[in-house]
Amino acid sequence: MDGDTPGLITIEDAERLDIDQVHDLYEKYVSSSQVSLMTSFGFGRELVESAEGSWIRMRDGRRILDFSGGVGVLNHGHNHPRILAAREEFSRKHRMEVHKAFFSPYVAALSHNIASLLPEDLSISYFPNSGAEANEGAIKMAYKYHNGTRNTILRADISFHGKTLGAGSLTGSTENAFQFPGLPGAAIYPYGDVNAVRQAVRTHRTAAGGCDVYAIMVEPYSASTLRCWDESALRAIRRLCDEEDIVLIFDEVYTGWGKTGSLFYFMRHEGLAPDILAYSKSLGGGKASISGYTARERIFRRAYDRLADVILHSTTYYGFGEETASAIEAVNVVVEDDFPGRARKLEELLVPGLQRIAKAHPDAVREVAGTGALHGVFLNGGPRLLGLASRLAPGFSGDPQFRTKLVTLSVIAHLYREHNIMTYYSPNGANPLMVAPSLIAGPDEVEYFLDALDSTLSKGLSRLLTSFVREKVTSRW
Repeated sequence: MDGDTPGLITIEDAERLDIDQVHDLYEKYVSSSQVSLMTSFGFGRELVESAEGSWIRMRDGRRILDFSGGVGVLNHGHNHPRILAAREEFSRKHRMEVHKAFFSPYVAALSHNIASLLPEDLSISYFPNSGAEANEGAIKMAYKYHNGTRNTILRADISFHGKTLGAGSLTGSTENAFQFPGLPGAAIYPYGDVNAVRQAVRTHRTAAGGCDVYAIMVEPYSASTLRCWDESALRAIRRLCDEEDIVLIFDEVYTGWGKTGSLFYFMRHEGLAPDILAYSKSLGGGKASISGYTARERIFRRAYDRLADVILHSTTYYGFGEETASAIEAVNVVVEDDFPGRARKLEELLVPGLQRIAKAHPDAVREVAGTGALHGVFLNGGPRLLGLASRLAPGFSGDPQFRTKLVTLSVIAHLYREHNIMTYYSPNGANPLMVAPSLIAGPDEVEYFLDALDSTLSKGLSRLLTSFVREKVTSRW
């Protein structure tokens, strides 16, 4: 390979690697199991040349319709021209990236813009890199707000808040198959059950009889299971937190920035707001790794706003220039191009289309659910089909959901192989096939997807499953 230093791969070298060379490097230096997983879908057997909007162009010239929406990251689609232009301008002017000794105009502007869009006094923001970090920061602020006098945090049984030790210990996803150490004092309530939350607050009291709960984690809309809180229940939790001085944290890492038909899902309920809001995914416009959490002013002031505490929470990449500049432009695009309205227009196409498919294929589809541009198709993996999955792919008894995943994977693989459409499944809950297009997708792309899904399910789930497993066994399992 080129370069003055033997053995080091240059960018140009990397772009010339073929798929077998990439697989080999992954197996040696990243994860051989990841190679096995990704080649199951078919995606992992090819390399991408470029991507724009809702489309991916492969090296062989094939065009793939990306209906995954980047698992929440690509509300703006791939390589949105305004995001690219903002980043190119930042680089052209040789702007400074790290702002440890200097104030950042980008952090200041992004904080202002977010405060102007959020309700009530949600106005103090911090910008780490990932959704898990945003949730960790929110939890940490809630604990500090009570100055360590409370020890309990409540989270839902089906929650997904990230995979770091702290956020992961508050995640109820079946994806977390291994028990890592985590935050002490975490208590679980059934998602959507406000009476269970009340009971948990009554149960967890201090020795003196006061409330011992410092925070309640809530996903107003669960992107991984496609379930939502009833408005009256959310308002009841808000009142409970006010009465007991509990910090209410809303996790909208996936559902923010227009995905569900409102800027954030909770904002469809007028007069309702959390104490801290965590968000990420499309904040970076599909190009920047940035997240955020925004707190009510009184929460922040009491937790951190004194000289002794001002750097109790900080990160090396906080306020990284190009990331925050990208986020400024991404948020402006969300507002100016009315992304919530775009999500509602996609919903007007997706809901009747998916319901039509469910009615046409009752043996294959158990349920469809969703809102805005975030939907799921729950496939009907009955005893006969799941038994077939066990016979075709024995040895996976350690994962009780594996057979259901296998059925969903067979549909995903067929959509990709025969129709050039990329989708994904949610590993939480009942493992639905996710239908989550970017918000720049148009009616023609939606209809193309719906026709392809209809055609795929017409093959029959048993046939799709058998074909998928046999293909996988003959390649690499």
